[in-house]
Amino acid sequence: MQTSVQELAQKLTSWIGDTVTSAGAKGIVLGMSGGIDSAVAAVLCKRAFPDALLGVIMPCNSMGIDREHAELVANKFHVPINVVVLDQVFDSLIKSLPDEGYDVKTRKMAENNIKPRLRMVVLYYLANRLNYLVVGSSNKSELSVGYFTKHGDGSSDLMPLGNLTKRQVRELAEHLGIPREIIDKPPSAGLWAGQTDEAELGLTYDELDRYLTTGEAEPKIKEMIDSKIRKSMHKRCPPPVPAF
Repeated sequence: MQTSVQELAQKLTSWIGDTVTSAGAKGIVLGMSGGIDSAVAAVLCKRAFPDALLGVIMPCNSMGIDREHAELVANKFHVPINVVVLDQVFDSLIKSLPDEGYDVKTRKMAENNIKPRLRMVVLYYLANRLNYLVVGSSNKSELSVGYFTKHGDGSSDLMPLGNLTKRQVRELAEHLGIPREIIDKPPSAGLWAGQTDEAELGLTYDELDRYLTTGEAEPKIKEMIDSKIRKSMHKRCPPPVPAF
């Protein structure tokens, strides 16, 4: 029997509560990016820990609309927030890093992967101060093909959306009352101006979700997804250690 969206929301809320409590933590800290995934995660966490939740907005040379949307969710659902601006930290770090002698083609991605890693440093600092756990907002679609930054947004103590496709996250967002403008905007990691998830992935979430749930896809799409799954395996597994 298929679980309804309402039942799913209730089960996820209970799971969050049980997981955090069993770890001996007092509550939750999570990053609020202004996107649909972090919005859904924030509302579920608010239900699980109404008085022990901290949302953190961490602009890092980001689009202003991302902060506006994160604040919109925080205000609507009464999520306490801290704002930690990382522009200067990021810029100073970039200036300190070696550049000469490296392939210029790798620079953009390497630099932009620093942003989610800096954000995770902030989240764990606050979690340590509060005896909270860090909640990640990655979904199954992204995790499956490695569309996340290793030791950045791919690192957390628990991932409530980790077994949900992007389609299921959208359904949850509708049920939870996430603002329409957040549901409807093109998914983006917000790493640079004009960046969108689907353009970077080279396929749509609908194509990816269909393959993950049914195994069906056009041959070219299937080959692309299978390749991404293989190449990103190291991002989903603990570091290998020798057996001797």
